[in-house]
Amino acid sequence: MDVEDFRLLYDYNSWANRRTLDSCVVLSPEQFTRDLGSSFRSVRDTLAHIYGAEWLWLERWHGRVPPKLPSATDFPDLNSLRARWAEHEKNLSAFISSLTPDELQRVIKYRNTKGVPFEGPVWPMLQHVVNHSSYHRGQIATLLRQLGATPVSTDLIAFHRERAAQASA
Repeated sequence: MDVEDFRLLYDYNSWANRRTLDSCVVLSPEQFTRDLGSSFRSVRDTLAHIYGAEWLWLERWHGRVPPKLPSATDFPDLNSLRARWAEHEKNLSAFISSLTPDELQRVIKYRNTKGVPFEGPVWPMLQHVVNHSSYHRGQIATLLRQLGATPVSTDLIAFHRERAAQASA
């Protein structure tokens, strides 16, 4: 993958995250935080995990090593999560826009949240973040169905089709 491929992939990721957040507006506060027994207890907790993981990786790419993810309880409602995510999205977009071929190969050394050291080039980390977010967005789709809400498609092909339709309009 080259720099432009990653920019497109992260455009998709942002689009899918926004659609997922938008699909949650129909939930009551109780539904948003209801324990449904998933990997992360609730829709809120799963969204907070996606946000937190994306934030954590961006911090690592900037050479910072946060000791932990933000807590889901930092987000009492959807609007608080959306506000923090919008700020993160600007920072992530700026980083992705600044990527160069050399930056993709740059080796990052970091410790995970358990203190275990790792190192590797940036490019597989970039792929991982989008894949990780997609995985958990799929969980949110299931949680929304369990709550009687209708999830939206966040399939990559839907993103490409929407882009093509906008370009031809």
